[in-house]
Amino acid sequence: MGMGFTAKSKSSGGGGDGWGTGFLLVFFPEEDHQHQTSTKKPNNFSLSSSPLKRTNSTNLLHKAQSTISICLLLLFTTLLLFTLSTLPSSTTAARLYAVPRRQLSSRPQEFSPSPSNLSHALQGMGTLYRRGTRAMSDLVVAHALESLSLHELKLFLRLFYRSSLASRSDLLFIFPSKTADFDNAILQENDSFLKLLSEYSEKSGNASHSPDGFDPTQFVKASKKEKESGEPIWRRRIRANLSEDDGAESTCPSYGSVVGFDVEELDPENSLSGFLDHVPMSLRRWACYPMLLGRVRRNFKHVMLVDLKEILLLGDPLGRVRSQSPESVLVTQSTTSVKHGKRNSDKTQPTRQKTVHPGIIMGGSRGVRRLSNAMLTDIVRASMQHKKRNAVSESSLFNQLVGNDFVLKNVNLIVASGETVPDLNSVGGSNSKSGRNLFTKNHMVIRRGNSNLDVKSMVMRHICSFPIDSTVYSDC
Repeated sequence: MGMGFTAKSKSSGGGGDGWGTGFLLVFFPEEDHQHQTSTKKPNNFSLSSSPLKRTNSTNLLHKAQSTISICLLLLFTTLLLFTLSTLPSSTTAARLYAVPRRQLSSRPQEFSPSPSNLSHALQGMGTLYRRGTRAMSDLVVAHALESLSLHELKLFLRLFYRSSLASRSDLLFIFPSKTADFDNAILQENDSFLKLLSEYSEKSGNASHSPDGFDPTQFVKASKKEKESGEPIWRRRIRANLSEDDGAESTCPSYGSVVGFDVEELDPENSLSGFLDHVPMSLRRWACYPMLLGRVRRNFKHVMLVDLKEILLLGDPLGRVRSQSPESVLVTQSTTSVKHGKRNSDKTQPTRQKTVHPGIIMGGSRGVRRLSNAMLTDIVRASMQHKKRNAVSESSLFNQLVGNDFVLKNVNLIVASGETVPDLNSVGGSNSKSGRNLFTKNHMVIRRGNSNLDVKSMVMRHICSFPIDSTVYSDC
């Protein structure tokens, strides 16, 4: 009786052991087969069967532990490989996380990149010649005509860097094509500007400067708003140590960035080529503005469009539109000589006719963008109306557009009546060769015009009259 009860209990216990080890036997079919075979045999409840059962249970436990260890090892290896594959390379990490240490002094950096290592300015496009010290609210867009010479580019930059506009705005060039000579000239003028700023800051200090010379005080940040304006949009970088940079920001000077684009980047399809046989730069620039001004519309409050060959900037003309609405656009007049014949007379008398000059346009970013879009539409419309595909003049179209109130109903157009853009003959004088009159008469903008004066010689005679300037510029 006792033996029978024990056997029954053992049988029920054997069934429970088979159910409990079923999960482990999934991984070991051979052991499962052996277990089923052993269950078919009659059970011998002698003492010799207990060691055998304990041996099988121990083996199964060890194999289960090994299987779990292998699975955990594979899982850990997979996670490790995935983590290593997502980490950036050493060069990329150094570029992303390295914070350039700025000089903790009022002396600006005199380092300038070479043409071989120039980087992109914005979203993989353009060229960054110099990164400014802070984000600016004003943008000067200077377009270059096909006939622009290297001397004219250098002269524009030298006068621009001496004006207060250089401390409050970014300068952006639009070139017909990329030229290594232009790149070198811009980098050289940037170096000269930084050297001027450094030398005048060290030697002059708080001493008074000549009113018609280089003024380093205009490149010092004055207001708290300017100090907290943030980083420039050109080639943004990650700043990990803000406290260190903030300490350097409070002592470094304030000047804008210098970038350049070519028309193929801003107008890759040459939008006007289907309407004109030959699209000059004076017209194609209007096809570049929609993309350019659209991308930076949230970064700049005021924009100036200027002809790099025709216009020279001596001051800060944007000061006239900073208090206006974002839709405001200021255009200026230029005086041209037109000959009209008189009846009963063989003589002709020249008369002065005032027209709006398309070489300089400034105002709120919204108004300038709307005006440029309207001008592009008028160029297309005029090219379709003329039988000759190249009979489109920028000056005549722009003057017609300014007089069309309906087209510009969403633009607050301001025509500076009674004011004209002076040319070199009226500013410098035909007998003046020193160039001093260009700076003493407080002109903000002058026009080259058809003057036969050598403006570069005039300007350089004046600049080289200062001891510090003469040591900075090699052509003095």
